[in-house]
Amino acid sequence: MSSNFIGVIIKESLANQDVLEKVKILETKVDKANKWTLYTVEISPERAAKVASELSQCLESAHSWYADFKNDDLHFIIFRNKIFRIGRKSQKEYTEAKNYGLAQGIPAHQVNFKAK
Repeated sequence: MSSNFIGVIIKESLANQDVLEKVKILETKVDKANKWTLYTVEISPERAAKVASELSQCLESAHSWYADFKNDDLHFIIFRNKIFRIGRKSQKEYTEAKNYGLAQGIPAHQVNFKAK
């Protein structure tokens, strides 16, 4: 069985925060520069695809946001209405996700995904 997924969800990125009830919040930090509340979350492998789908639907649309979570094998990178499910060793898949993020207006330093 795969290990649990760990990632970060920014509270301010969510138009609907119900999805937070479906994840385990491990840590809460406030980024003072951006005034963002960052939740480090844990998600079981059995729930990962469903949570990714819900996140994709509830990211607010006024700005370009993404959320992501990963374990040793898979990395979910979630944009509004678009989900990348990436094998952690596939630089090609990471490049596709990065290019999609850049096309959405997300700064390059925020989408610097790399295969392991």
